[in-house]
Amino acid sequence: MSGDNRDLEPLRQRIDAIDRQLVQLLNERAQCALDVGHIKQQQAGETAAFFYRPERVAQILDKLKAINPGPLSHADLAHLYREILSCCLNLEQPMTVAYLGPAGTYTQAATVKQFGHFVRTVPMISIDEVFREVEAGAVHYGVVPVENSTEGMVNHTLDCFMTSALRICAEVELPIHQCLMQRGDDTSFDEILSHAQSLAQCRSWLDQHHPNVTRTVVASNGEAARLVAEQHGKAAVAGEAAAELYGLRIVARNIEDQPDNKTRFLIIGKQEVGPSGRDKTSILVSTRNEPGALFRVLEPLQKQGISLTRIETRPARAGNWSYVFFIDFDGHATDAPVRAALDAVRDVALAVRVLGSYPQARS
Repeated sequence: MSGDNRDLEPLRQRIDAIDRQLVQLLNERAQCALDVGHIKQQQAGETAAFFYRPERVAQILDKLKAINPGPLSHADLAHLYREILSCCLNLEQPMTVAYLGPAGTYTQAATVKQFGHFVRTVPMISIDEVFREVEAGAVHYGVVPVENSTEGMVNHTLDCFMTSALRICAEVELPIHQCLMQRGDDTSFDEILSHAQSLAQCRSWLDQHHPNVTRTVVASNGEAARLVAEQHGKAAVAGEAAAELYGLRIVARNIEDQPDNKTRFLIIGKQEVGPSGRDKTSILVSTRNEPGALFRVLEPLQKQGISLTRIETRPARAGNWSYVFFIDFDGHATDAPVRAALDAVRDVALAVRVLGSYPQARS
């Protein structure tokens, strides 16, 4: 045996011993998850048992980061544990999650980040369909985009909340890196396909490098990549996952105009989520179109020292010139300051609906 092998052998034996421990501990954890599932089912009786608890996942990840000594980074540790949690949850209750498809989109990546690879995912062709699948009980949860740091809110998602009783159960943030891609056997293209938001996120780069090429809006980045794979002379703006899925060659990477470009996604479902210790609340507020209406809605939040993170305005569908405000702020609906603020907002608004209190996005 060489000197190198003599030095390595004790380490390899130690790794083998650790692996045996890990296998035993992972199976012990899985058995605990099964026991938890049985208790939840018995306690729920005839009502639906919510096996997936977003606040519990967030608390576990926070605790793990607090005790992590390295060399694993917090992000790597969180990634590993999300898959362990996904596997254990699948033992308790196999889950199905709908997302805005097709495959290869960032919404699919957000779904995998939140739920892991052990859930069954179903792509939908529109945001409306994701909402309908969850409302009908055909899937357990849905994932939809709601906000991009460069291009702002996805109004279609906001509008769906105006007619849906679904709640926000969690949020996911993903860095968005766009690529220009085409078929491997093409050397040129006369049209660039992508989702409207993605084209807007890359507007300056496209103006500089391909100013005379037609840009065509399609339903999603994944759809753009799929269409380009079927046609000669076309290019798509999409993520690397779409290029891998549809066998396209990446011409240029990271073409987004803002290097810190991010998109926020919402997990929608039917459950109320408990506090995790670091939460966000989203509300929908309807007011008359009159002077001071918005000020009267926001004043109670300011008086309670609540940090506002987002406000968007949409016209009410009633057609009577009233408006609906979508407001995000820090805190959980069960927190005393938040309860007091919501009571005060209800006194001055036409209607207030809490869309959900949920864990703030974790890395």
